[in-house]
Amino acid sequence: MKIEILGMGCQKCANLYDNAKQAVAELGVAAEIVKVENINDIMKYGVMVTPALVVDGKVKATGKVLTKDDIKKILA
Repeated sequence: MKIEILGMGCQKCANLYDNAKQAVAELGVAAEIVKVENINDIMKYGVMVTPALVVDGKVKATGKVLTKDDIKKILA
């Protein structure tokens, strides 16, 4: 599984990244979590508001910091 956190490096993006790491650890799933900070790469997903959560190439959420539990529901 590949999880991407789209954002320019703001605090909200960092929080979403941390929440995703916690969710993956608690679920015990194998996942690669990467930050995507390049605006051109972010635009390829059609995302206009960050932070955004992308799982296996599909945008799951934009414009908000999902909680660890929210992310666990998406990944389950």
